[in-house]
Amino acid sequence: MKNLYNIIKKPCLTEKGMTLQEMHNQVVFKVDPAANKLEIKQAVETIFNVTVADVRTCNVVGKKKRMGKHSGQRASWKKAIVNLAAGSKIDFLEEV
Repeated sequence: MKNLYNIIKKPCLTEKGMTLQEMHNQVVFKVDPAANKLEIKQAVETIFNVTVADVRTCNVVGKKKRMGKHSGQRASWKKAIVNLAAGSKIDFLEEV
């Protein structure tokens, strides 16, 4: 079994992620690319003590970037949008 803290890497605290959290009770995480939906659900429920209703995932492809004549690419990563059940809440900014 994978370590739960290796599956959930960090929350995505973007403007879109905050809007989803306030309006639809959804939280966005950056997760391990090899993790599946069931592993993500179990990790979130165990780490944050909440009930998860649904998990959606997508692979974010890294952008191509140039610095003068040198070109490269940002790293690709996997995003998970976790829909929490009614009555469950995760607030990251409350602890700061």
